[in-house]
Amino acid sequence: MPAEPLKKYRKSGFEHFIKIVKDLPILSPKAIFARLDELGYRGQDEARRAVALMAYRHVRRIKRIYLDGAKREQLLPKSNTLLIGPTGCGKTHLVELLFQQVLHLPTVIIDITTYSETGYVGQDASTILTRLLHAADDNPLLASIGIVCLDEFDKIASGQNNALFAGAGTTKDVTGLGVQRELLKMLEASEVVVPLELSQSSHGDHVVMSTADVAFVAAGAFSGFHQVARRRATSDRIGFGRKQHGGGAPDDAIAVSFTAEEVEQVANFQAYGFLPELLARFSRFVPFAALDAGTLMEILKTNVLERLTREFDDESFELVVEQSVLDQIVGESLRRETGARGLASVLTRHLEDAAFDVFAETRGGRILVTTEGGQIKVRADLTGSG
Repeated sequence: MPAEPLKKYRKSGFEHFIKIVKDLPILSPKAIFARLDELGYRGQDEARRAVALMAYRHVRRIKRIYLDGAKREQLLPKSNTLLIGPTGCGKTHLVELLFQQVLHLPTVIIDITTYSETGYVGQDASTILTRLLHAADDNPLLASIGIVCLDEFDKIASGQNNALFAGAGTTKDVTGLGVQRELLKMLEASEVVVPLELSQSSHGDHVVMSTADVAFVAAGAFSGFHQVARRRATSDRIGFGRKQHGGGAPDDAIAVSFTAEEVEQVANFQAYGFLPELLARFSRFVPFAALDAGTLMEILKTNVLERLTREFDDESFELVVEQSVLDQIVGESLRRETGARGLASVLTRHLEDAAFDVFAETRGGRILVTTEGGQIKVRADLTGSG
């Protein structure tokens, strides 16, 4: 029977599981916020506060249930959270740092688009929990208190989505709606039959796992969401089809910020192509802002440049990057609307030739990165660093 492996595991491994629950750190939301800063997460103060509180409640609830014997019906239900914001603003990075490095909970980040393509035999929604099971070292009890991040969540919007944006022709229709329906039961507190292996066979071993304590975090850029929200607001005020004039981001803008009012209107998501009953499974909608120049500069210096400097130092080279170079990289990121995602690639790309030439070949020297005529230039001084 599918449930038998879990029954056997409960008898043999429950004490070990309880020890893991006891060892889960209880950090206050403020302490979680500060720890993320220590780990290099920058910006998104409001979103970070909301997710830190969600994480605290998740751990506290688990301890109340498994250590204090509290009944679930006496506690707040588990919290599913939707993160919405432009590409490169730090949504999935926040999930990785918080749950994997701060709280040490089993965490998987799933590209949900692979579950909406036709022809992926075995890629049904239940295998999402198989990945969580593997992240928990095949411990079903530990997996049952883990975190699932559904990345690229906006890409499973159905064909009802009338948003106009680059790549809109790839939006899923029937398959996207089908995946939404499959997620309905999983996001609730339900018993799900989970394959033990990621295979195309439907005859492999299974385990029955409860999602009553699994927290789901969905994340997406939601390109074109502003258009949908504006179109709905305009039609409500002056009639459908009338063009709204005035402020706001251009229709083709990528690095746009979302307001709490926009993301708390479930009807906006329904117009975008989501089932309202699926959105009802999320208790919190957290908007992320596009990163400004100051935050991008801080990320570039503390996260990207420090690591590159350390790498070159390990090879006995001093890496010196002029401020004008950093200013140009941040400006390029803002123009391309790629957020923090492109910062490392730009600087690394310019340093590749120097690294190729000197790593493990020449001992000692100085690598200077400057700007000349608006172009980034790299010069190697192999006579020593002075």
